Amino acid sequence: MENYSFDTTDLDYDTLNRFNETYKALRGKFKVQPTGHIDFDLHQFKAFRNCLDVNVRGSYVIKQDCGDAYILFVEVHYKIGDKHITHHQEFQVWGLTYLKHNFGGVVIRRETLTDKLLELIHPLELDFKEDKPFSDTFYVVVNDHVKASAGMNRDFRNAVMDIRDNDFMIEIVDHTLIIGNYDPIVAEKSSHIAEFVERIAAACWGE
Repeated sequence: MENYSFDTTDLDYDTLNRFNETYKALRGKFKVQPTGHIDFDLHQFKAFRNCLDVNVRGSYVIKQDCGDAYILFVEVHYKIGDKHITHHQEFQVWGLTYLKHNFGGVVIRRETLTDKLLELIHPLELDFKEDKPFSDTFYVVVNDHVKASAGMNRDFRNAVMDIRDNDFMIEIVDHTLIIGNYDPIVAEKSSHIAEFVERIAAACWGE
């Protein structure tokens, strides 16, 4: 019987296999090792605001001289509906790292036409006039323009531009960054997430 590095309790075959294939892919490309129990305080992020519960099924660290990066196998529970409420369960992969610079509150994702139209009515987005390709590609909402502008320097924006996946969201709360999406678990997408948090952690932003 195979020993797994994550909690397999009540996982169906498809989810167990997706998590396991993702772990094997990560282990083949990165120096990952289980973290043991760490409270990553995921409830502080807007990404999980509508969740009834968030459980970490497995967490792994990519150790580096400058800063560590983490990969999280996450189980989330949602409540769906108003009159007829049903509970929905999903399994996702997220990356996390800690930043030395305080970014305040930041959300970064691919910009849509709706975002562009809303910006005309409610100018909430942070734009970088000196980096039009980035601003044309990504929708960036912040709660502190000074902190976010200082943290999101050219190297940081280049790292975001280089992510080899179109469907992702980055959220930063002060010194903590997460990246992920709500799609079914795919090993290749998870590797892209790991590449990004490893690069961000290694850069020691804020020093």
